[in-house]
Amino acid sequence: MKRVFGVKKDKEPPPSIQDASDRINKRGDNVDEKLKKLDAELSRYKEQIKKTRPGPAQEAIKARAMRVLKQKRMYEGQRDMLYSQTFNLDQVAFASEGLKDAQQTMSALKSANKELKGMMKTVNIQDIDNLQDEMMDMMDVSNEIQETLGRSYNVPDYIDEEELMGELDALEADMGSEADGIPSYLQPDKEEPDVDTEFKLPAAPTGNTTAAQVNLLPCSFS
Repeated sequence: MKRVFGVKKDKEPPPSIQDASDRINKRGDNVDEKLKKLDAELSRYKEQIKKTRPGPAQEAIKARAMRVLKQKRMYEGQRDMLYSQTFNLDQVAFASEGLKDAQQTMSALKSANKELKGMMKTVNIQDIDNLQDEMMDMMDVSNEIQETLGRSYNVPDYIDEEELMGELDALEADMGSEADGIPSYLQPDKEEPDVDTEFKLPAAPTGNTTAAQVNLLPCSFS
């Protein structure tokens, strides 16, 4: 049977937007190359017309230039048509990519929603409230413990502020009076009196003194 009717060929997949866009761009490049050649030929004819005197020769050059100009107009129309097709393909490609992004976003949101639902099943708002209440109670107890440990010993519960201010003023007055002179308890002790000055003894002799001179000194002990 295969030999009689042959084997059915598989259909080729339709071209993608990118394939179609690449094909059109390639055609547009070929048209641009032809337009460049026609522009160069028109420039050459323009120079020839300037250099040729009016007459049959100049008219022949003008006819050839007119033919090239018509070809140029035709290729320009083809190029504009290709540009329009390329623009349409770009718009379709942009829309297609946008839809793909939307599909991926929806898929990601569905997956995240499913995961969140599973996580919410393990979380109870009442447990959170109870935990917060317990934390507040423990903080209150901790503050009471800190206040208790921070109490000072042998400090009266009530202190008269006016009395304290009076003591402070008295202390400042004492400091002011002591600033004029050195307090008595900071003054140095008096020096002991000199014996010679106390008893008015004569000064000791200087130099060599003989025994006769010593005997001649008056004696105060009688």
